[in-house]
Amino acid sequence: MCKGTIKKILVTGGCGMIGSNLVKRLVKKGNDVYVIDNLWRGKLEYLNDETGTPVIDLDTHFFNLDLSKPDIATEIIASMEYVVHLADIVAGINYVFANQGSLFRANNLINSNVIQSCREAGKERIKGFVYVGTVCSFPLTRQNSLDPEPLREEELFPAMPESAYGWSKLMGQLETEFLEKECGIPTSILMFHNVYGAPCDFGERSQVIPSLIRKAIYYPAEPFHVWGSGTQGRAFIHVNDIVNALCLTLDKGLSKGTIQIGPSVCTSIREIAEAVVRISGKDIDIYYDTTKPEGDKARCADYSYAKKVLGWEPQVDLEEGLKEQYLWVKKQIESN
Repeated sequence: MCKGTIKKILVTGGCGMIGSNLVKRLVKKGNDVYVIDNLWRGKLEYLNDETGTPVIDLDTHFFNLDLSKPDIATEIIASMEYVVHLADIVAGINYVFANQGSLFRANNLINSNVIQSCREAGKERIKGFVYVGTVCSFPLTRQNSLDPEPLREEELFPAMPESAYGWSKLMGQLETEFLEKECGIPTSILMFHNVYGAPCDFGERSQVIPSLIRKAIYYPAEPFHVWGSGTQGRAFIHVNDIVNALCLTLDKGLSKGTIQIGPSVCTSIREIAEAVVRISGKDIDIYYDTTKPEGDKARCADYSYAKKVLGWEPQVDLEEGLKEQYLWVKKQIESN
C-alpha cells in the first residue's frame, strides 16, 4: 500500500489518531510527508516512533495552524502534490450536540479554506485531494432502526443528517466534488464509520470507546455510566483498517467518487460496554443513562464499492482491537 514513486503529501489533522497513524505509514513507504494540526485534540508525541523520535522533522514539516482562518495554509498547499484532509472539529456525542452551531461553522470554514487553497494551486500542482467524510452525513431515516440494512453510497441524498456535524461534513464533501468538476483536480471522498484505536483522546471530549475504557480503568472512582440505552449500534472500524483505505485511495481511488469505509456488522454500545468490562477483569456495575442522547439508532456498511475499487476489506478483529486500545489507555493513565 502507498507504493510507487515518492509523493509530497500534506496531512491536515496529522497529529490525531487517524492522522498520526497515516503519517507514520506514509513515511515508512518513503514519502515526503508534511503535517498541519492545531493540536486541539492531537498531540505532537503521537508522531513519535517506538524510540520516541518524531517520524518527520518538526521544524520543517509540521505547522501549528488554525485552518478556519482564510489563506493560512495557501502557500503550504501550493507546494504539495497530494493533500489528505482529515482536520475537523469532532468529539463525543455530548460535545457534538452541545456545540452544534459553533462546530458547524468551524468545520465549514476549515473545509472551504483548505479546498480553496487547493483550487488556487490548481491541477498543475495538486495531483490528488482526499477528503474524509463521515457516515453521520447519511439520512437519519436510514439510521433509525435497531436492525439496520447496510448503508450504500447512493443513499446519501436526499440529505437529512441528524447532527450539525453530519451536515458540516456533507458540505465539505459537496465542495470537494465541485473542486474536481471545476478545476480537474482528482479527488477521493472516503466516508468513515466509527473509528477506534490508539493513540486517542480519552478525556471528557472523547468518543464512546475510549470514554468507556477510561471509566473502566478508573472504576469505582469514576462510575461506569453509558450514555443512552445501550441498544444503539455502530459499525466500529479499527484505525489500521482506516489507514489501509487511505493508502489505497491515494494509489487507485482518485476520481472514483464517494467510497464508504466500514464493516457490515452493527455492534451495540451495550456489547462494547460489556467487552470493555470483560477486558478490564473488574466486577463493574454498568449503568445506562437514558436521559442522555444516544444519536442515530444503528448503522452498518455495505462496503462492496470499497472492495471493488480499492480491494479493501476490514481486517482487525473488534475484540482484539479493543484489548489493544485498553492497554494503550491504561499505560497513558499509569504514566501520568
